[in-house]
Amino acid sequence: MLFPTLAFGVFFLVVYFTAWSLDRENGRRKLFLLLASWFFYAQWDWRFVGLLIGSAILNWGVAALIARNRERGAGAGWLVGLGVAANLLILGFFKYYGFFVEEAGELLARFGWERDLPLLQIVLPVGISFFTFQGISYVVDVQRGKTPPAKSLLDVMLLMSFFPHLVAGPIVRASDLLPQFDRTPRLTRAMATHGLLLIVWGLFKKTVIASELSANLVDPVFFDPTAFGAVDIAAAVYGYAVQIYCDFSAYSDMAIGLAALLGYSFPRNFDQPYRASSMQSFWRRWHISLSSWLRDYLYVPLGGGRKGLFASCINVFITMVLGGLWHGAALTFLAWGALHGGVQVIERLFRAALGEKKIIPTVVGVLVTFHIVCLGWILFRAESFDLAMQMLQGFGRTGPVVMLTPLLLTLIAGGLAMHWLPPRAIEGVAERLKAAPSLTLGLLIGAAILLVEAVRPEGVAPFIYFQF
Repeated sequence: MLFPTLAFGVFFLVVYFTAWSLDRENGRRKLFLLLASWFFYAQWDWRFVGLLIGSAILNWGVAALIARNRERGAGAGWLVGLGVAANLLILGFFKYYGFFVEEAGELLARFGWERDLPLLQIVLPVGISFFTFQGISYVVDVQRGKTPPAKSLLDVMLLMSFFPHLVAGPIVRASDLLPQFDRTPRLTRAMATHGLLLIVWGLFKKTVIASELSANLVDPVFFDPTAFGAVDIAAAVYGYAVQIYCDFSAYSDMAIGLAALLGYSFPRNFDQPYRASSMQSFWRRWHISLSSWLRDYLYVPLGGGRKGLFASCINVFITMVLGGLWHGAALTFLAWGALHGGVQVIERLFRAALGEKKIIPTVVGVLVTFHIVCLGWILFRAESFDLAMQMLQGFGRTGPVVMLTPLLLTLIAGGLAMHWLPPRAIEGVAERLKAAPSLTLGLLIGAAILLVEAVRPEGVAPFIYFQF
């Protein structure tokens, strides 16, 4: 059940009106939202609802034991390790079992020790990385004292299963969401206006820009790069940079908007990433909930920058490589993470050598950073290293322009231009519209949705980040 579909629209209307009819019964409201979230998840595969429930019980139980040990003055380090290991074991089995078995088989074959290793056909549960990371952050934050343990198992289950962020984030931490579950939500005019605008903006980015670029440029070129010349290759790379931004940020926008309409606040997940003038700045703007998670639960525990420049460089490189592997068990993702980590190491060394001196103009930094990111997107999108190399080789190949059309060029330019709009532009529009009469606001939102429906292509492809 995808966000930009009629089925989801009907589902959300039922959830919206039922939830607000229970607004004075917060316990019943949360129970209803939990059941609705399980129903939403079951539309992909009902069998994995049990996995979602089991993961929530695991993290609730570990956090409760940690809190009890703290009250007794006993250490809880082993409990945290157990909880994190259990979460990673679940994630690793579903996401990486096949990869490691295949690699182990090839390694044994090279030494003449061929074995028939047990290779199971494992279906990857949608959103497993996101709810697993939320469970880990909850357990660790309880141990660190950053958030108290949840008052009930219901709250932990809803924290990990709440349908707006369930399958593709943002990764909402317990310290942000559990306090909101404790109080009865209220829907203000400002929240409703902002939420509606985010949903419409997300619909436009996903169904018009991302879908058009994917179907008519990116997918055909990445499928067979040897059939196209340099112009189409370059257009496909820039097109994918716009596609993945519009696709993923659209999901985040709609998730934030849907949560707002139900009375809850989610953190911002994107902040005009292609205007970043360094790779470090890019990761402060791209998928903010993941980058901050990697910082707080991987980079900092590794030692962060506390032990000097060299250790800091090693830690950031390890963090980015593991961040690449988080996206999938493939050497292309490993190389993508290594590229991002390696560039950040170079940036740190330059900053250490130059101090506060700024020798590279901001516009040059933006252009260089953007093209390094685009180089990474080739690895990220290509199905194999061979296809990635074919894409790179295509920049030196002449040939007619087959795929790039004025419409696609306009969409690429428009997708990049979004990054130079005034910061918090949607919030600014929402602030101006919140005082408008309800009828006027309804007509504007309805007209915007009809316009999106009129110009978007047929069909809705799954969001890119569903596979992670």
